[in-house]
Amino acid sequence: SWKWVLAPIILYVFERILRVWRAQQKVVVKKVVMHPARVLELQMEKKGFCMEVGQYIFVNCPAISLLEWHPFTLTSAPEEDFFSIHIRAAGDWTERIWGGCTSHPGPALFRIEVDGPFGTASEDVFQYEVAMLVGAGIGVTPFASILKSIWYKFQQADQTLKTKKIYFYWLCRDTGAFAWFNDLLASLEQKMAESGKADFLTYRLFLTGWDTSIANNVALHFDTATDTVTGLRHKTIFGRPMWNTEFAAVAAAHPRSVVGVFLCGPESLAKSLQKSCHQHSSLDPRKVKFYFNKENF
Repeated sequence: SWKWVLAPIILYVFERILRVWRAQQKVVVKKVVMHPARVLELQMEKKGFCMEVGQYIFVNCPAISLLEWHPFTLTSAPEEDFFSIHIRAAGDWTERIWGGCTSHPGPALFRIEVDGPFGTASEDVFQYEVAMLVGAGIGVTPFASILKSIWYKFQQADQTLKTKKIYFYWLCRDTGAFAWFNDLLASLEQKMAESGKADFLTYRLFLTGWDTSIANNVALHFDTATDTVTGLRHKTIFGRPMWNTEFAAVAAAHPRSVVGVFLCGPESLAKSLQKSCHQHSSLDPRKVKFYFNKENF
């Protein structure tokens, strides 16, 4: 029996040694950005670091804990000269990172160690002509990387981009969570309109938690050109998506396409999307097919 035990132990020790070696490589924190809804953005540099869209890294901060390594999805694009993550204060470790940056802002606050990047299902998004991206709360982070990369591809007039249409859905419980992502969506709107490809990206923002003051403010400014919650052209929708309706609309618009459905969110949402993928995929290979890819948190 010792032979069966020895092999996994050797692999585990090798992985630990590899992580320690990677951790010794210097990481430079170029910029720290404080976003609304207690979200912290770290922009970093590391020699030899090479990433793809949707990948993630493990992060360690020795000043907080020598042994704790936490996974974070990369929110930067491969075309940028840095890599970034967004950290939401939602636990002891993240609270200490947030508190330290609030008290002593500056890029040199913590020594950060990074292991990765590691691949995810989101890397395959550009393999599909049509893609549906679904993010819940801070689960929007892998799609920030994807949408940024698309923005750069439009800037560079990349002719190799296979993807012809993207549907993006973001579900949030509070209005503040929308704020840190608004600038990217606004830039995409403007760039695609200027290049004559305004229909390339269709996005729908869903606010799943609100009070009467927010609802009254929206009703008062309903006829304005931009949304009162986000400041974007697309109006925020109150409530949760009707997934059967959304999938039926995509299937009708792309009757002969292979559609990649990508989720970063809770398991309950994954079950709903997987069910919709099966229901709306045709048995005829010449007609629409939905392929489900997920990352859970």
